[in-house]
Order: sequence, then C-alpha cells, then structure tokens
Amino acid sequence: MSQIQLAKEERIGFKSPITMASIGVFVIIFFGVLGREGETVFEISRRADLIQLPSISIGSSSLGWVSGILLLLIAGYSLSSSLKNRKTPLWVSVLYGAIGVIALLGWLAAGNQVPLTFIIGTSLVLAVPIVLGAMGGLMCERVGVTNIAIEAQLLAGAFMAAVVSSITDNFFLGLISAMIGGALVSLVLAVFAIKYLAQQIIVGVVLNVLVIGITSFLFQQWLTQDAENVNFPGTLDIIKIPFLSDIPVIGPVIFENRITVFVALIFVPTLYFILFKTKLGLRARAVGEHPLAADTVGINVGRTRFWWVTMGGMSAGLGGAALTIGNAGAFGREMAGGFGFIALAVVILGRWHPISAALAALLFGFSIILRVWANQVSPGIPTDFIIMVPYVVTVIAVVAFVGQSRPPKALAIPYTKG
Repeated sequence: MSQIQLAKEERIGFKSPITMASIGVFVIIFFGVLGREGETVFEISRRADLIQLPSISIGSSSLGWVSGILLLLIAGYSLSSSLKNRKTPLWVSVLYGAIGVIALLGWLAAGNQVPLTFIIGTSLVLAVPIVLGAMGGLMCERVGVTNIAIEAQLLAGAFMAAVVSSITDNFFLGLISAMIGGALVSLVLAVFAIKYLAQQIIVGVVLNVLVIGITSFLFQQWLTQDAENVNFPGTLDIIKIPFLSDIPVIGPVIFENRITVFVALIFVPTLYFILFKTKLGLRARAVGEHPLAADTVGINVGRTRFWWVTMGGMSAGLGGAALTIGNAGAFGREMAGGFGFIALAVVILGRWHPISAALAALLFGFSIILRVWANQVSPGIPTDFIIMVPYVVTVIAVVAFVGQSRPPKALAIPYTKG
C-alpha cells in the first residue's frame, strides 16, 4: 500500500466538528431565538436527601442561547483537533452531549421544574438491560462472531429470572438462572457459528424467533394460568451504600440502586480493563482481528470464540433479569421490546468499546424516561416529536462519529484451521 493511501486512511476528517457546529446553530435558533418563554427550574436535590442544594432557575430561551454558544465552542475545539489530525476526545463528546441534553430539558420544561436526580437515575435504571446486552454483543463481536441474538438472550434471561425467583423465592437463584438462560442461547449460536460454520446472522435471527415463540407459548399456557406461583417474583431490594448515597445527585443515582445496576456499573469498566489491559483481552482481540495470525502463535481460535460468546450470553441474560426482577416485577410476553436490537446498535455506535457503548446505551435509557416526563411538563408538544429526538440524535452520531471507526476485521467470517 502506498504512502498516499495510508495518509488517506489515517486522516481524521471534519465530520465531527461540522455536525457539532450544525447542532449548536440549531440549538441557538430553535431553543434560543425561537425558544419558549418562562423560567426553567432545575431541581438538584430531592426532598428526602440529607444534603439539600438550592435549585437553579434560568430563562428557557436564555439557556438555549448559552447552551448553543457552548456547543459552538466545543465544535471549535473539535475542529482544532481535526486540523491536527486528532480524534475528538471522548470526554469532550460526553460534555457536548450533556450540554445538549440540558438545553433540551430546559426547552421542554419552560415554566416548570426539571427533577435532575430523578431523570438521571431513571435513565440509568432503564439503560441497564441495554448496557448488559450491549456488553454481551461486544464480547461476541470482539472475537469475530456477530451476535444478532441479543434479543433472544435478554428474553431468555428475563423469563428464567422471573420463573425461578417466583418458584424458589430466591432472587440470587433467579439471577444465576437468568445468566444460564442467556448462556444457553449463546451456546447454540456458538456451536452453529464456530463448529458448523453456519451463517451467523441467519442463526441469530432464527434464535430470536425461536425464543420469542417458546417464551410466548409458555407465558400463555403456563404463566398466565398460575401467575401467583410462577410469575410474581417482585423486584430486588434497593441497596443504599452508607454515606455515599447521601452525596447530592451522584449518591441517589449511583449508590442507591438495585444489585443489577451495581453489577452493570462494575462490569463495564471491568470488561474494558480485561479487553485492553490484559493478555486475555489481547488474545480475544487478536482472534477477532486476525484469527490466522492468532492461530499461528498458538491461540486456539475456536475455543476462544466459544467461551467469549458464551460469556457474552451470560451478560445479556443478566440484562434480561434487570427487566423482570430488576424493574417490572414479572415476565411479560416479548417484554424485551426490541432492546436486543438497540443493544446491537449501541455496540456499533460505541465503536466496539465498552465505555462508549455504555454511554450510548444511556441515551436510549434517557429517551424512555423523556417521553414519559415530557408529556407531563409539555403536553402541547407532539408526543411523536419527543419520541423521535433521541433516535435522530443517534442517527446523527452514527453519521458523524461511527464512520471513523471500523468493526473487528474477522467479524462474521468463519475460521477453519489450516
């Protein structure tokens, strides 16, 4: 490959700063110049919090102006990075997104209050199934196996957690059974994709349809007939970590939650550390990038893929448990509701990186609570508009940022030794 071709491949480009600047101009025009009248009050502390911080009040249109200008400044920083052929740092993108969210909340809640702790905390809780599903998909795809069956793994985990917890009256057994259920679905994917070299996308689609059919049949024929004994587990207790849970905003959001949330918060950085800081992760990434080279240096490609896919299913199964005993309190027909496919999109949006994928999952968790809360504070705004905003942002993010990344080179490519 020539030096000119290498230079072209390594060039960062200007899509990110252009997109950031465009959104900044949009915020100034529609949230500032054409913004809604009225004061927006941001409530930082809850009434029950030990430490009370004063609320912040600001005019909705003024907030639009300030937010838009800040977004343009960040776009300028991104432009300077692109001119130096450097990627925009992740923390800058997170800051940019946070300012955009504040501008949107301030516009929606003109003349009303914004309960920040409630919105952030609920977004995190609702994002947990997507986060754990995305981590499962990421573990599979990092070793070269496309996991379209995240929806099936979530659904199997949700079903097993609800049923086992109800029968045994033990949430711990419910969590373990959920992980086993997700792992069994992944086991089928691993056998067909790795041993029999089947087309991975087709296997994933078939597994989704199969698990949806099985759980729907069992729900109709069994769970609805004896719901009190087999589908009434309740929810996990909320755990409060002393002292830390009293910290304003951060305390209730992070340190006052159910065990499934704590597991997700710990698992994401742990997976990052394993993937990028250990020999085990290096071997997994080598199998996903260049299996022939990995095989040459003595790494068993099939075995590595098999175990990582199975472990990924356990993660997704735990995400299913977060749907039932971590939130709803019972199993419902097709209750995964497309979360598996959202998790797959999150993997791509997060560039196959645990931290970035988890942050992308929070966007979808935010979209769920946004449609509920916004209807209460701004009933005059069309519901369809509120629902579409996070997805429009996601499409913009994919166009602006994901184009700069690439999947593992051996993704969805079967490997045969020799």
